[in-house]
Amino acid sequence: MYGSLDASNFSGSIPFYDNEFEKILSKITTCYQVMKTDKVVLENDENKIRDILLLNYLKNDEIREKVDLLEWHFEREVQEDHSIGRTDIKVISPNTFKKQEAYYILECKRLDNTNTAGTSGLNAKYIENGIDRFITKYYSSYYRVNGMIGFVVEDLKIDENVKNINTLLTTSFSSIITKQEITKDSFIDNFEYHYSSVHTDKDKDELKIYHLMFDLSENIQH
Repeated sequence: MYGSLDASNFSGSIPFYDNEFEKILSKITTCYQVMKTDKVVLENDENKIRDILLLNYLKNDEIREKVDLLEWHFEREVQEDHSIGRTDIKVISPNTFKKQEAYYILECKRLDNTNTAGTSGLNAKYIENGIDRFITKYYSSYYRVNGMIGFVVEDLKIDENVKNINTLLTTSFSSIITKQEITKDSFIDNFEYHYSSVHTDKDKDELKIYHLMFDLSENIQH
């Protein structure tokens, strides 16, 4: 079923892992939607938001069974073996037990409506401490596909904000080679704000990053 575990064969192996990761992201989005339904109260803190998503939902056995997440395992703040990065969420699949580097990474970042077009706002941090960490191989990308979750903590027009991130990518972060800017995707049913981008990493290999934008502005305590 899985074929070779060598992810270096981009044209052969990536479409499968692309589809597997899209399935994982779809189920994570379902967990986010359950969070919204539960009206979870959140602090405006990236790690605390991530921990509630992870511990109360992605690692909750009852929910994992309901949304068919039992095939994957999620870990937080994991030090990578072969790079210096500490991943926000490490996604372990059945393949990881055969090949230790064969896992996915999710990087989480807050987004707000302050200085959205500037190099000191959270949009810039989303690029600098998110996208660029995959490009520079601070985080590994065994499957050449990884993901980011934007925690939207203030009232924000998400599509417009993605345009601001794209503008910053091409103007203030021109060292990042972007082959496809952050573009709306369509693999998750009943969820508008999911996107993907394609870049070239420091070794000139192609890398795809998925972007989930979770609007939690109504959940943040003030």
